[in-house]
Amino acid sequence: MKLRSDILKVYQSLHTWTGIVAGLLLFIAFYAGALTMFKQPIDRWLNPPSQRMTPLAIEDYDLLIDQVLTEYPESHKGFTLKLETTENVVAPIMWNTAGRGHEIELSSPNTYATLGPDKELVVRETTPSVLAELIDMLHRTAGIPFLVGHEYIGIYILGIASVLYFLALASGVILLLPTLVKDFFALRPGKNKKRFWLDAHNIIGITSLPFHIIISLSAIVFAFHDQFYDGLRQVVYPSPETMFNLGEQPPKRDFSVYDIRPVSEILADIKERAPNVQVSELLYMNLDTPRAMVRAAVIDTDFMVTGAREGYLGIHPYTGDVLRSGMLPGQEGTWGSIVNKFFSLHFGSFGGDPIRWVYFFLGIGGAVLFYTGNLLWLEKRRKKLKRNDDLPSQRRACHVMARLTVGVCLGSIAGVFAAMVSVKWFHIHLENTNVAATSIYYAVFIGGVAWALFRGAARAGVELCLLCAITALLIPATSLTGALLPALGPWAHTSVGVVAVDLTALIGAICFFTFAKIAWQRAKNGPADSVWSLGDASPKTALETAPLID
Repeated sequence: MKLRSDILKVYQSLHTWTGIVAGLLLFIAFYAGALTMFKQPIDRWLNPPSQRMTPLAIEDYDLLIDQVLTEYPESHKGFTLKLETTENVVAPIMWNTAGRGHEIELSSPNTYATLGPDKELVVRETTPSVLAELIDMLHRTAGIPFLVGHEYIGIYILGIASVLYFLALASGVILLLPTLVKDFFALRPGKNKKRFWLDAHNIIGITSLPFHIIISLSAIVFAFHDQFYDGLRQVVYPSPETMFNLGEQPPKRDFSVYDIRPVSEILADIKERAPNVQVSELLYMNLDTPRAMVRAAVIDTDFMVTGAREGYLGIHPYTGDVLRSGMLPGQEGTWGSIVNKFFSLHFGSFGGDPIRWVYFFLGIGGAVLFYTGNLLWLEKRRKKLKRNDDLPSQRRACHVMARLTVGVCLGSIAGVFAAMVSVKWFHIHLENTNVAATSIYYAVFIGGVAWALFRGAARAGVELCLLCAITALLIPATSLTGALLPALGPWAHTSVGVVAVDLTALIGAICFFTFAKIAWQRAKNGPADSVWSLGDASPKTALETAPLID
């Protein structure tokens, strides 16, 4: 297939500048998104065993609920009954009187409740770790909310970046069409580094193109879903019943919170309606109002579900009537099924752990895609310089972009690793580690950017790769310390999912040590006129004398 050169030039400019403008934000979003595929194991890794309270048998849940509702009237607004017993489940019942909106609460404690040996109520207030939520927030906002004060600003900015991302995808495919067959699987290492990175960029982009199209479009919908839903409500959903697939509403009458149906009956009703699901939790809401509901979170890996791993079923806590079934796997209805598949394709919430690993590697590949895109831009600018002297200096824009690429990308990675490690080491000294861990992430991230701007891309590329390697290595080292010397403060869980976090971090550390070695060889032996070379003009001189634009 042959396209006119002027058309290719237009699409090349579109692809280049949409990628450059959005690339750094999207790198953070994709890297953090890859980690969120295992958000629950990370949360379990972070949860100290000292916080965990006694788990209960199912026959004791009703007694526990009765005692909580009697002694703590604030729980009538809502509480969560956890049916799983993994490391991140502190107690069977949890509620939060402060209430959480869209922003992450760093200092608001939760109240946890269980039963003691004599069936007496045991209650404790604890501030849980929100670091797993912080990683998810980085995925949704690239870390912008803590800089500007409100999460939705970051979501909107990343939504705009996703629009640019889709344009970059479309223009990139058009650019590659003339040479698609010949160059599709060509990966040509050698002295021509630009050709190697271009081949790698093309292979990652084309092989994962369906994934990237799904992510870009769904990210746009998630960022601006309020605006989309407001428009759809006028055309597609004429009533709330149509929009949420609400069941027949029970007659409004007064109920007492002590008339709640037994947990065993609620679970039996769910099993009758969906025999293959596993119920992970029951969220009791608005128990003393006409809007009372129990939202059951259900897991069924055979279906695509709305949440990151669960679907939902809304049940009336007093009558047992089904209130909302639009998010129950396999029973959503036409529009609900479409919406669920859209969510599920974004979250990878189908097919169990194998699909999560596929999405993990696709997320890492997406981050590499944006990183290599910046490398290609820098190499192209080097090639375009006029060779009027022996060692032309790179333009200021190239120096700044190279330093930002290194600082933002590697700084965000090292920041997440350092924050994870800090939770275990600070737990014995701080009652609430959230503020410290979040501060450490932003300190390492901002420090990484500042270091790269100060040291230059060549030196900082090596040094920040080493920082990523060391902080990643500290994750399994901390767990090993907790297993051998628990008196020092850290702890070690031994379940398969949690140990996998340590093993993955260890593999990551080996990779970053390798990257540091490669970057050092490139800095010493690469082309002297490159921003990645130690032989280029000094950072200060280059930034002072190089022209800003091409």
